[in-house]
Amino acid sequence: MSSPTPASPGPGPGPLDGLKVVELGQLIAGPFAAKTLGDFGADVIKIESTGGGDPLRKWRLLKDGTSVWWQVQSRNKRSVVLDLKDSQAQEIVRQLVVEADVLIENFRPGAMEGWGLGPDALLALNPRLIMLRISGYGQTGPYRDRPGFGVVAEAMGGLRHLTAEPGRVPVRVGVSIGDTLAALHGVIGILLALHHRHASGKGQVIDMALYEAVFNCMESLLPEYSEFGAVRQPSGSALPGIAPTNAYRCVDGYALVAGNGDSIFKRLMAAIGRADLGADPALADNAGRVLRVDEIDAAIGQWTATRTVDDVLSVLAAASVPSGKIYTIADIAADPHYLARGMISQVTMDDGSTLSVPGIVPKLSLTPGGHRRNAPTLGQDTDDVLREIGLTAQQIEALKARGIVAQDPAEARPGNP
Repeated sequence: MSSPTPASPGPGPGPLDGLKVVELGQLIAGPFAAKTLGDFGADVIKIESTGGGDPLRKWRLLKDGTSVWWQVQSRNKRSVVLDLKDSQAQEIVRQLVVEADVLIENFRPGAMEGWGLGPDALLALNPRLIMLRISGYGQTGPYRDRPGFGVVAEAMGGLRHLTAEPGRVPVRVGVSIGDTLAALHGVIGILLALHHRHASGKGQVIDMALYEAVFNCMESLLPEYSEFGAVRQPSGSALPGIAPTNAYRCVDGYALVAGNGDSIFKRLMAAIGRADLGADPALADNAGRVLRVDEIDAAIGQWTATRTVDDVLSVLAAASVPSGKIYTIADIAADPHYLARGMISQVTMDDGSTLSVPGIVPKLSLTPGGHRRNAPTLGQDTDDVLREIGLTAQQIEALKARGIVAQDPAEARPGNP
């Protein structure tokens, strides 16, 4: 079996090399968008609060007081600590924006304007600036001022209603998928805006609502309701209207089987000893199979029930039927395909220990992304970034003395959000 791919700092220039990004906000959506840009070469300056920085630093499991999640979410970034409620800190942001290509923020609508950092002010300073604004409900509309988290967006976007067994309480996906979908849509928006700027020289604002990112992935939900009045209901592990696709109980777990292609269905039925169903003309296409999905599921389930997951997958692989096991993270970390594709990378931490982290996606043949630097400690790069915009050592020390900027947690002024 292959070993995890080392994530050596210092890969070659990425496709976004030279792009300067200022990241405001915290937690998941905005920072995930910035992380994605940073993975491909952008210089990401992360602005953190003087009250302890991004709360994600303390979320879930900690190593030496810092979340290991932080090492993924904030890799390839530089950390600057500013009290954004202070006018001098706001002026520092404006100075950064003058030289920036992209600004990413995920505060509640109106917060940036209250600090004098709204799009009108920033685009007046830098007409080429691209500003990604991620919020729960968007910058306009009757819900704009409501607090919005990804979990609420998943419900409003239509996803949460579908993630349940019929008649059971809807469950969450298990990760912050609403935030991540919004972040990825935001990255798409940034790349589109960069392309437009290349031709026009003009920046613009990208208004990304969490719930809209979820809703955009809801496939046929709306047109089916519009045309037929159909309200799709929870269906557990099956995919309504497409058969057979389900998770089937085995001796030691579950196997996912996707036998919904016409020729695939025939191969699947032959593999499980039910060639009679494969030859049934009424089941030759998806429409016919949907009408008898319970019968088909029962036949597959009867076959899998006496076999192990590995046995089921071996037989179906030989028959070229798409199938798979339900992976835990332990399965992922040991899987040879993940390892061969560089999706399990090892980074060397500042204390010399190693940590496995997800590899870089997508994979570009000429300008691949890479791990150039570990996630920063709080305020690690404050002095360097302030010097880059022209502040002297004396000016920086004066700002620190007032608690407007901080170099590390010991210098941060407590109590500020």
